[in-house]
Amino acid sequence: MQLEIITPDKKIFTGDVKLVKVPGSKGSFEVLRNHAPIISTLESGEVKIIDMQDKTVFYEISGGVIEVKQNNIIILAESVIL
Repeated sequence: MQLEIITPDKKIFTGDVKLVKVPGSKGSFEVLRNHAPIISTLESGEVKIIDMQDKTVFYEISGGVIEVKQNNIIILAESVIL
């Protein structure tokens, strides 16, 4: 799956990933390969990413939106604390 994390200022992350876990407005959820298309708002919280080498990375976001479509994931975050 291709993931992009973007803020109004810059692109934070781009790459192939196995799993993304996000803080959805109605509760956290994970996105795996071939996930159904979805658009959801995100709350402040932790985004967990597992890349193709099984490396886990965390980003702290302050809300935003996620779109998942045909194994492409875009997270538009208000801000990211690195």
